[in-house]
Amino acid sequence: MPQVPIEIQLSTLPNNPGVYQFYDRDDKILYVGKAKNLKKRVSSYFMKKHEYGKTRVMVKKIERIHHIVVPTESDALLLENNLIKKYRPRYNVLLKDDKSYPWICVKNERFPRIFPTRKLIKDGSEYYGPYTSMKTVRTLLDLIRSVYPLRTCNYDLSQEKIDSGKYKVCLEYHLGNCKGPCVGLQSAEEYHQQIADIREIIKGNFKSSIQYFKKEMKALAAEMKFEEAQRVKDKIDVLENYQVKSTIVNPKINNVDVFSIVSDEAFAYVNFLQLSHGSIVRSHTLEIKKKLAEEDKELLQLAILEIRNRFQSESKELYLPFKVTVEPHLKVTVPQLGDKKKIVALSERNAKFFRQERFKQISIIDPERHVNRLMAQMKKDIRLSEEPRHIECFDNSNIQGSNPVAACVVFRDGKPSKKEYRHYNIKSVEGPDDFASMEEVVYRRYKRLLDEKQPLPQLIVIDGGKGQLSSALKSLDSLGLRGKIAIIGIAKRLEEIYFPEDPIPLYLDKKSESLKIIQQLRNEAHRFGITFHRNKRSKAAINSELEEIEGVGEKTAQELLKRFKSVKRIKAASIEDLTQTVGMARARKIYETFH
Repeated sequence: MPQVPIEIQLSTLPNNPGVYQFYDRDDKILYVGKAKNLKKRVSSYFMKKHEYGKTRVMVKKIERIHHIVVPTESDALLLENNLIKKYRPRYNVLLKDDKSYPWICVKNERFPRIFPTRKLIKDGSEYYGPYTSMKTVRTLLDLIRSVYPLRTCNYDLSQEKIDSGKYKVCLEYHLGNCKGPCVGLQSAEEYHQQIADIREIIKGNFKSSIQYFKKEMKALAAEMKFEEAQRVKDKIDVLENYQVKSTIVNPKINNVDVFSIVSDEAFAYVNFLQLSHGSIVRSHTLEIKKKLAEEDKELLQLAILEIRNRFQSESKELYLPFKVTVEPHLKVTVPQLGDKKKIVALSERNAKFFRQERFKQISIIDPERHVNRLMAQMKKDIRLSEEPRHIECFDNSNIQGSNPVAACVVFRDGKPSKKEYRHYNIKSVEGPDDFASMEEVVYRRYKRLLDEKQPLPQLIVIDGGKGQLSSALKSLDSLGLRGKIAIIGIAKRLEEIYFPEDPIPLYLDKKSESLKIIQQLRNEAHRFGITFHRNKRSKAAINSELEEIEGVGEKTAQELLKRFKSVKRIKAASIEDLTQTVGMARARKIYETFH
């Protein structure tokens, strides 16, 4: 596929948080940035005149836009930091490691200390984060220390040194902030149970802790200690609004390649995330054109080899959505829960976004390919024997039984063919009977197509449930077309799709393109029918106003409207003008009625 123009790349960007990367014509990275809304932020570069000279130069060089979608704005901030350090783009301010984000460390010790740090040391300690604000870290640590008494000293608390009586309790013990493990007043088992509870708080499971703070706040308020109560309330507010953890970086996930796949009838899209030292350092999506009916398992296997070779990956572990056969020295993990599962889900999300953008771009650049893919997908989704290149949809319209009408809209290759739309006045049905009206209009439509030897559609869509569908089937039976044209009904409430003689409806994915086309057909038929019905009621009201005049019947009213175009102009007309249309006697009665 040729290079997609910048205008089209911009039009297909998602309105999600993420990180964007600009590349020049030589595919060298120019800039990495973060955005709360990718489409708005990236588009802004091309929609305004930049006062800063370097920005103008950079924008002129941009040939390709790559992006990674992430769950939150905080994740985008962290990922931007990682990518800038990895690629050192020409137009980015270089982020030094001494400005990296804070973590919470649970030290690998017999009685672990818990403290904030900006450095990750590989000594077996646990690190949680990173966090985008040191204020959040301190609030969390204050919470922990207010609930659990922990040591803050850096003594070596081995059993031998405790037994030898080397240490004495400090001021923290006397203040109630520590239980004195240094002199054997707290067992290692009890201390580690506290650490286990603290891990849950750090992970976000701190409901009981918030309840504890609220109880403390109320107690302080009852004692008229309002300033202290307000400080506790501030902590509660921060914790309740806090997203505890980033899915972008997890220190336990190190030197791993993550792959996911989404596919349709003609193409598959494989996303690759490369994680190094717990951070995403690369994202790439590969588009694969299917030649035969290849399975996702086979395509993912081929893509893993291709992508790892292309990027010269040396990772020894893969996270995949399902098991595939890879090189013997590689470890394959299919995550079921937790952070590993979230990383695979993030990869799949990026593959889906890439697929959606490619569809939008192809529909502009190569509409024929887009239509072919869409028709193949509809054939599969709605279980048809052939592609529905020609679809017709019927809808009835009446209000309190007045002026019953029906509409038939026609879609060709998934697009409205408005010149083929048809209106129908219901002739054989008395009163508001939707079922009988549907039976009449379907019969009239296909009787005429058969008589005129016009091509029949591959699919008929009936706006309504099982009742309307059964009525339409009666007409097809009468015409001998049962089984020759596929027919379905769509019920509005839950968007159920009904098939003839099948009591169980089909529920398509709400984001399915097939469902969107069926909904568009239904909405277009409803709009077209309502417009016709409104016009008919309006004309009926005008005619009735004129017909109330003595000597003016339906035919005279139509002649007057044909000549003067509206009732307002008839009222303003002179006797002479009216006489030319309806004669002197009627003209005088009309003029006297309005004057």
